[in-house]
Amino acid sequence: MANIKSAKKRILVIETKTLRNKTIKTKIKTLIKKVETAVADGDKTAAEERLATAISEISKAASKGIYHKNNAARKVSRLTKLVNAM
Repeated sequence: MANIKSAKKRILVIETKTLRNKTIKTKIKTLIKKVETAVADGDKTAAEERLATAISEISKAASKGIYHKNNAARKVSRLTKLVNAM
């Protein structure tokens, strides 16, 4: 455990940021699964709507630095390719 005041503060700040990042990543994983289930069910309109929300959330996460821009682009590309293949 840290003894220096600034190190203690950094630990607290990192915990809050980690929690925020985890919630956003979990939300994105859920959105991706919703798109995949819509594609599996064969519902193109629902898949396209869910794709739009997923892309929006992924780009927000990338702009905040939660995902690297290439990682975000890869996720968007794979989802879009999946929906367009219907």
